[in-house]
Amino acid sequence: MADKEVKDRIDRLKKTINHHRYLYHVLDRQEISDAALDSLKHELKLLEDAYPDLVTPDSPTQRVGGEPAAGFKKVKHFAPMLSLEDIFEESEFDDWLARIQKLLGGGKMPSLFVENKFDGLALSLIYKNGVLNRAATRGNGLVGEDITQNARTIEAIPLKLEIHKDLSTGQVGLPSRIFKNLSAVLRDGTLEIRGEILINQKEFKRINREREERGEAVYANPRNLAAGSVRQLDPKITASRKLTFSAYDLVGDVGQKRHSEEHQILFALGFRSDHDAKICADETQVFKARKETERRREHLGYGIDGLVVTVDENLFFEGLGVAGKAPRGAVAFKFPPLEATTVVQDIIVQVGRTGALTPVALLRPVNIGGVVVSRATLHNEDEIHRLGVKIGDTVIVGRAGDVIPDIKKTLADLRSGHERAFHMPKKCPVCEGEIKKDKDGVMHRCVNKKCQARSLRFIYYFVSRQGFDIKGLGPKIIKALFDAGLIQDAADLFELKEGDLTPLQRFAEKSAENLIKSIAAKKEVELASFIRSLGILHVGVETARDLAIRFRSLEKLREAALEDLERVPNIGTVVAKSIFEWFQDARNKEFLRKLLRHVSIKYKKAERSKKLSGKVFVLTGTFKALSRDEAKKRIREMSGDVSESVSRKTDFVVAGGEPGSKLARAQEFGVKILNEKEFLDMLS
Repeated sequence: MADKEVKDRIDRLKKTINHHRYLYHVLDRQEISDAALDSLKHELKLLEDAYPDLVTPDSPTQRVGGEPAAGFKKVKHFAPMLSLEDIFEESEFDDWLARIQKLLGGGKMPSLFVENKFDGLALSLIYKNGVLNRAATRGNGLVGEDITQNARTIEAIPLKLEIHKDLSTGQVGLPSRIFKNLSAVLRDGTLEIRGEILINQKEFKRINREREERGEAVYANPRNLAAGSVRQLDPKITASRKLTFSAYDLVGDVGQKRHSEEHQILFALGFRSDHDAKICADETQVFKARKETERRREHLGYGIDGLVVTVDENLFFEGLGVAGKAPRGAVAFKFPPLEATTVVQDIIVQVGRTGALTPVALLRPVNIGGVVVSRATLHNEDEIHRLGVKIGDTVIVGRAGDVIPDIKKTLADLRSGHERAFHMPKKCPVCEGEIKKDKDGVMHRCVNKKCQARSLRFIYYFVSRQGFDIKGLGPKIIKALFDAGLIQDAADLFELKEGDLTPLQRFAEKSAENLIKSIAAKKEVELASFIRSLGILHVGVETARDLAIRFRSLEKLREAALEDLERVPNIGTVVAKSIFEWFQDARNKEFLRKLLRHVSIKYKKAERSKKLSGKVFVLTGTFKALSRDEAKKRIREMSGDVSESVSRKTDFVVAGGEPGSKLARAQEFGVKILNEKEFLDMLS
């Protein structure tokens, strides 16, 4: 990137970041997520590190927080409330360790103290002679807002400090040198405690639900709710919000030599502090702690977005000093974001198995949720217009359901003027065949049924878990077979012999034998799976199951009139017409004739159990005793229903290992949660 382009990019990033920081810190509003804002700041920091001559005093990297809001008295902090440098990658953490070790003169690596980075509102508490004297927000790091009256309503904040004994031992868990000095300061002296005002997820959802019922705007996240609560001019409103406070720092010398000792002091003084915090000897232990915490973060009750890692020895920490507005001896080691910003380098079009044309954004690679993403679906032309996205734009990318990358928002303020508009092609990019829009005017489709892209995509689908689930048949192998003229459609797969495969570059004799066995093992399939594998437009797992239950055989389904299909539960006119037309198509009839020469359909004769009749299940996480598909199958065999989302109509949520957001949703709605053993007991 040329210097002029770098400077222009830095200027645009600074302007955009300052706009969103003002909304976030002053007005308690958000237009983009915390993760997206962090991503922009991280890009700016990396550019400034690479081009230090372009760093200016007004850069967001040289600031700590937003300006104090009007309406509260402004107070100056005794010592600046510094921010922390954000890092996201293990390699960045290694670089930080190398820098501080060099600054400390080499030798043995200092021990590290690791604690949760809570997503709350930073607060400074001043105690004089042990009594709460002042509470102030971070503000801009130097000047904050005096919210003492509101802070006094938070029960987690002691109004008077005293040294508590351990209830289990009856002893004070502090070294004698600290106990003596601390006692003296509490009698006659000043002590500053810093921490975060928090609100738990349950209370956050309750307040938002009540605001929604009253027709009021809901809070974007718990941090915004906490900030809005402490800035209420009426302390009674603050008191009603059930806020809490988690202390993380003690400013002042009472003989502590380590940051870990400060946490012991905070606990002894009656403050809530992070009970998961611990000392780590090296980066390996830090990485392990980060992964364990990320796995458990949904069950902690409070929002966290990473870990704070601090050089534990105070002498070393203070000796490392400050760089800009951040201490060198601590970093915020954030979790991989579920959203990030990147640049759209190009937009291409993919042709699916039904001929649907899907625009796909080619992205500058970016880490989202621990996975490097380089492509994101744009769905259709209407979505491109809605987002206003152009080639060259900076965009926010997320992973829908934590899986499929898609573009959430276009940051038009970062445009340089070189961006290019995208237009859907007039002809199929694969076969140059005719393209038509669906009747609803949303999806473009290639209408050439012989289009190679459509044929390949259908075969990919046919052999996937949604179809026949043939192991070892990936897209590259199918493409090689197709290009060699060995297959024209999915039915040809069942005619392959070992000798057909061994001449191909990818196949040794053993791998050819294994693939032929894998194909042969799938020559008998249940009716619902067979219907699903045909790739009929609008027919997925649930519709295929409904058709199998209604018609009981392929012959009856093929002969069904349009009116018969429309009478099937959960199938409307559009879906019924799609099914009817598929079976009337001459090419599809020929494909079925070929396929049924090799494949037999297994029909169930036994009546289904009614044990789970009327019960709706949602599955989340991974299971040991059976796969997700097997669990669904067992539920349906007992007349139960399976849903992909949790609602008030859900009867049970079955939670396996590492469950997702569905578990929290179930808790919110009060849905009964079963572990795997309880679920298996129910099936037995």
